[in-house]
Amino acid sequence: MEDEPDVTEQNVRRSKRTRVQTRTFDGLVSNIRDIVESDDESADEFVEPRRKPYRNRTNEAAPSTAAAKGFDQNLIEVIKSNGKYIPQVVKSWVERYETDPKPAMVELLTMLFEACGAQYHIQGELLDETNVDDVVVALVNLAAQGRVEDYQSSKKKEFRSFKENLVSFWDNLVSECQNGPLFDQVLFDKCMDYVIALSCTPPRVYRHVASMVGLQLVTSFIGAAKMLGAHRQTTQRQLTAEKKKNSEGPHVESLNKRLSEMHEKITMIEEMMRKIFTGLFVHRYRDIDPEIRMSCIQSLGAWIISYPSLFLQDLYLKYLGWTLNDKNAGVRKASVLALQNLYDVDDNVPSLGLFTERFYKRMLDLADDIDLSVAVCAISLVKQLLRHQLVPDDDLGSLYDLLIDDPPEIRHAIGALVYDHVVAQKFNNSQPRSSDESDSSHVHLLRMLQILREFSADQSLSIYVIDDIWEFMDAMKDWKRIISMLLDENPSIELTDDDATNLTRLFCASVKKAVGVRIVPVIDNRKQSLSKAQKEMIDSNRKDVTVAMMKNYPQLMRKYMTDKKKVPSLVEIIMHMNLELYSLKRQEQSFKTVFELIIETFFKHGDKEALRSCVEALNFCTTGSRGELQDFAQNKLKKLEEELIVKLKAAIKDVAEGDDEYSLLVNLKRLYELQLKRPVPIDTLYDDMVIVLKNFRNIDDEVVTFLLLNMYLHVSWCLSSIMNSKVVSDESISSLVSKRNVLFNELDYFLDIPVETQGKGTSRNLIASRVCTILAESWLLFRKPNFDSTQLESLGYCPDISTLRRFWKLCVQQFDVSEETEDEEANKEYVQETTRDAVMIAAAKIVASEAVPKEYLQEHLAPDIISHYAMHGASVAEVVKNLILALSKKNEDVSDIFLGALKQAYGRYLTTTNNESLSTQRFKECKDLSARLSNFFGGAAARIKYRPVILKIMQNGINHAFSDGPWRLPFLMAAVINFASKLAKSDNLAIINDLENRTRGINMDQDPSGWAPYKAFIAGLHEKCLRNEDETTVKRGRGRPRKNPVTEGKKLFTDNTSSEDEDSMDEDDNQDEDEAPLIHSIRASAKLRALRGAGRGQPSSTQDHAASRTSVTFN
Repeated sequence: MEDEPDVTEQNVRRSKRTRVQTRTFDGLVSNIRDIVESDDESADEFVEPRRKPYRNRTNEAAPSTAAAKGFDQNLIEVIKSNGKYIPQVVKSWVERYETDPKPAMVELLTMLFEACGAQYHIQGELLDETNVDDVVVALVNLAAQGRVEDYQSSKKKEFRSFKENLVSFWDNLVSECQNGPLFDQVLFDKCMDYVIALSCTPPRVYRHVASMVGLQLVTSFIGAAKMLGAHRQTTQRQLTAEKKKNSEGPHVESLNKRLSEMHEKITMIEEMMRKIFTGLFVHRYRDIDPEIRMSCIQSLGAWIISYPSLFLQDLYLKYLGWTLNDKNAGVRKASVLALQNLYDVDDNVPSLGLFTERFYKRMLDLADDIDLSVAVCAISLVKQLLRHQLVPDDDLGSLYDLLIDDPPEIRHAIGALVYDHVVAQKFNNSQPRSSDESDSSHVHLLRMLQILREFSADQSLSIYVIDDIWEFMDAMKDWKRIISMLLDENPSIELTDDDATNLTRLFCASVKKAVGVRIVPVIDNRKQSLSKAQKEMIDSNRKDVTVAMMKNYPQLMRKYMTDKKKVPSLVEIIMHMNLELYSLKRQEQSFKTVFELIIETFFKHGDKEALRSCVEALNFCTTGSRGELQDFAQNKLKKLEEELIVKLKAAIKDVAEGDDEYSLLVNLKRLYELQLKRPVPIDTLYDDMVIVLKNFRNIDDEVVTFLLLNMYLHVSWCLSSIMNSKVVSDESISSLVSKRNVLFNELDYFLDIPVETQGKGTSRNLIASRVCTILAESWLLFRKPNFDSTQLESLGYCPDISTLRRFWKLCVQQFDVSEETEDEEANKEYVQETTRDAVMIAAAKIVASEAVPKEYLQEHLAPDIISHYAMHGASVAEVVKNLILALSKKNEDVSDIFLGALKQAYGRYLTTTNNESLSTQRFKECKDLSARLSNFFGGAAARIKYRPVILKIMQNGINHAFSDGPWRLPFLMAAVINFASKLAKSDNLAIINDLENRTRGINMDQDPSGWAPYKAFIAGLHEKCLRNEDETTVKRGRGRPRKNPVTEGKKLFTDNTSSEDEDSMDEDDNQDEDEAPLIHSIRASAKLRALRGAGRGQPSSTQDHAASRTSVTFN
């Protein structure tokens, strides 16, 4: 099969006019474009200067109801108005044509021209002598003069059915002419000549209408040919039967003659189809207008399906293959849908062999198309190819990668394909079909586990795959079969440890899906709106899960209690069960057994996931159960707390006696996870923790952090208790103040620990990061404005300036940790809470909430934080951006803060002048910071609103640059120049005049290099003036603003944003911060941690420090 020629868009546009030849009525060939236009004119120039067309006022005034007038209206008025009269009008016209052909032909051609929007009439007596090219040239000239009206694109109500009526007219005409004029080689030959010629003209409206008519003619011809073909088959059968009776005779001769006539008519119709195909389709399928291209491909697909004897061959199929590469998504989709219909018919497949071999790889590529609808359709097409076993399995690897793609539509379409091809193996004829449904579920689950083995290294990827296939795989809802496999009830099949782990994850994820819980992060975080039927289905599923697990849950817990990989998923299932059924079905003992087993599991593990799942399950059982079972759960949970406190006291005593710290660390983790969900009475234990911190300064860093965390959480719960109490005693207030002060003293101690004594890597930053976040959260809890003028005023607290300086110094040290170091420690527990993102969030919170002295905040802390805007990657930048938006809401004048940040960034550059590479980096960071801050004043409204702020930044920035002679002048180009583009020309000219007055009398030639930044700054201001002048001369557009263009190509694993993309402070930022799909970072090991914790619940407001999302909004 030949390849499509590689032609540029410019050449395509030109060749549409030069190469398309039209056959005139007298048989001559002419070139329309050479007559009409020169090479350098655009096809659209005939449409742009659209003048008011000349209209037939008589026709416009005609009544719209044709029922009263009958057939007195001309053809175009019937098409414009009510299409239900078209069959009668066509029949009447055919009768007139058979009586007197020339006037009727003139009437039909006039209708064709009027359908194109042009008023042109051919003299009936000159019809035979009229040259097609001359007529078309005249029509093109009318378009050039603007005397054309576009009916088919009009939005007027009276033309709403114009397209359908026009197509219906020509279809009825072909149908009505089947027994006569269709084969006179005059009527339709002349119509086709004009249609083909008009389809090759520059005006778009002509090409639209002519293409529509031409494509419909082929479709109608196919209908006529199929009817003749059916008659021919009938005649052939009659002839065969007659010949068996008599080999000769008048009846046989009559049948032979009829058969020959039908064959000739079919041949004639096929020739007319070929003529339109070669004269119209071959050129219009590459038209500059995507609508014309799309209609061509849609028609070709329908032709091949309805008339395969002519069109189902490579000569025509190749156009479907070529348009798979069309730049327009609609055309690509039309081609894919046409191919879907082709492959859906089994009888077509043998004829598609060469075509499939040539184009199947492109079909696979379209599964990752930039347009979502095209990609989904392409995946369905690939399913058809797999059904016919036309694609090698080795070429499907790229498709399976889409199981973890962004859009859920793509993932679910691939999930359906994977289920059909890999799990159910519907396309494998060699596989035996099992009639036993339970046996089928077992086989499907084993195949699913085989798929999940590829993703065993990361649980989050497994969840994506499960989510994709769940909808199509009923075996995932076969709870009894899954439980049976986990309990190894079938001795002939034994699961490996990895398979059992994957099966527990599948079980938990499937249960969550069944009860309506999202297991994969989504962009739209709005609450799901469920219908009554969906709610009933969820309740039914919850009941089924509970019944299936009721008797088997204890067995599963006993079997996998010690396995830390399986426990989290297994324990989490109870949170999606209907606990009331335990009472209704008299299975109270089973509930008690499960609850006790979860408590036992809690004390057998010390890792985060197992502990957190156990705590959440226990907490759910105490709230989700009723009556006696609830009392039982609450009592057992109190005993758990008491037992944990006893274990902690024993562990502290062991450490004091010199024993190992492991027991203390594990029990501190357990207490931490428990306190994240509920208050634990550890008043007697609090003093012991303080003693450990004071007396054992060399204790392990991780033990120290969990001691501090538990102390902080205890203080938080104490404060919450006081705030929620109606009566507050002085004793409780003084006790809380004492505990808070002790906590602050211990945190203050760790502010002064030298960094080099804290080890290396994450270990080095562990205590420092925790101290920063705990301090910030504590200051927020006890900020003075919360308690001023209340009875609890003594609880208010504000840190002194010295503490704040040491706090910020420690924060800055954490920002310098490299991404490589964070990636190396990515798999460690709780690492998300100790990253530089978490530290920046903590610092930004105390600024946004004004938990520190306002003077220090405005002059030091806020500028210091903002100065790191462009230094530490996208996640930290997002935090700083939200902080700036929060500050701008409270105070529109952010000039001092912005300028202070720029001074800090420039100061870092000045301290590195001895190191050339580092100095270059710091100077670039300063310029990037300036660009990002200036973009907060982007947009016309923001520039007007913040003009005084921008001017203040410019003026104070210039004063700072001149404060120390030429030495600081580079500050102008590094920090100030970007704000000039946000000012009007008059403001920049005023700044230039001020600078010229300031430097008058200074001999710059004495230090040309020192004054070079000043000269560059002046030149930059002049350039901004010219640019602003150009912008003001641009004509204001009307209507709605255009949407941002879609970036071509899928950038799944990049998240880089330039400074030009920042939000303006004038924009509406009250929208909810949506959590982007975590799959964006699927190949970055440092970000996979976020995926693993995506489904976990977050602690209450008093424990928000444990969450470390960077997309934070500061209110």
